Amino acid sequence: MKAPLPHPALAQRMQIRDCWALIRRHLFEARNTLVDFQWKLGMAVSSDTCRSLKYPYVAVMLKVADHSGQVKTKCFEMTIPQFQNFYRQFKEIAAVIETV
Repeated sequence: MKAPLPHPALAQRMQIRDCWALIRRHLFEARNTLVDFQWKLGMAVSSDTCRSLKYPYVAVMLKVADHSGQVKTKCFEMTIPQFQNFYRQFKEIAAVIETV
């Protein structure tokens, strides 16, 4: 028997938490440096199972340099509400960093 799907709001929080975990793992824990942060808005218009999808998303690309200077690229996608929440959290972090 399959486990029930989580409530959509819970699923969204879980995905955002996964994104932050990815960033923490590749940026903060190994004393890495964020080199570049890019994002772009995209629209999935169809898929092999849906002819008229029209699903907006945000593609994020992080470039992170490790302690040796080697740059790695990490990419992930978010829904628009996830990205808006991510952006708000990023601004809050920046405000805290400015006070340190």
